[in-house]
Amino acid sequence: MNTGNFVRIYLFLMLMMTSGVSFASIQVGGTRVIFPASDHEASLQVRNEGTDDIMIQSWIEAGPEQAERDIPFAITPSLARLSHRKQQTLRIFYQGKGLPEDRESVVWVSVQEIPQVSELDNTLQVAFRQRLKLFYRPNGLPGTADEAASALKWNILKTAGKTILLATNDSAFHVSFAKVAIVAGDKEYAVEPTMVGPRDAQRMVIKGIPATAGGEAAIAWESINDYGALIEHKASIKF
Repeated sequence: MNTGNFVRIYLFLMLMMTSGVSFASIQVGGTRVIFPASDHEASLQVRNEGTDDIMIQSWIEAGPEQAERDIPFAITPSLARLSHRKQQTLRIFYQGKGLPEDRESVVWVSVQEIPQVSELDNTLQVAFRQRLKLFYRPNGLPGTADEAASALKWNILKTAGKTILLATNDSAFHVSFAKVAIVAGDKEYAVEPTMVGPRDAQRMVIKGIPATAGGEAAIAWESINDYGALIEHKASIKF
């Protein structure tokens, strides 16, 4: 660690020990939001578990390969006051056009806590933000999101002396991961997982695997379903 970073960390820790510090109070109901096209709106519950009143600010951000101006969603209320142990329902609306109808689309929902102005001196206040994926799901898509996670196609690529894992998703749904690993011989190698979009493929780095690895292996992955639960999968793979 260089001297500049050490000094900044030291000063920050000293400030925390000598000052009051505001920590995150909001609890968001869920890890993701699913918005079926058959529904008129989606909702998200936010609860204040802290001891003080807070303000929350909410907004929607562009997903991968989207421009901010192309977001066809609105969220209300965008700004709200939350008392201790109270909750607020955030309502999300889709304008009815602007997204593909043959596959899922994803954007981000951000909820930020804005602490009230402290009456104490030397108080460090931090605005905490939580970010969730919002999946817009058109009507009539073939298959299900759970089937998409099970039906992924996996391949090993060796390029420029590196071993890469390729995940191909032929479905109309996104597949998100909590964990991906390669088991070769008696060793397990962690993979840096990346969400795979509909009818898309993603390359993932396999950590620490030797360039000489080959033969039969197994791949194990945990997908995240609509409710945030982890689903385990396993398949054989060849180098």
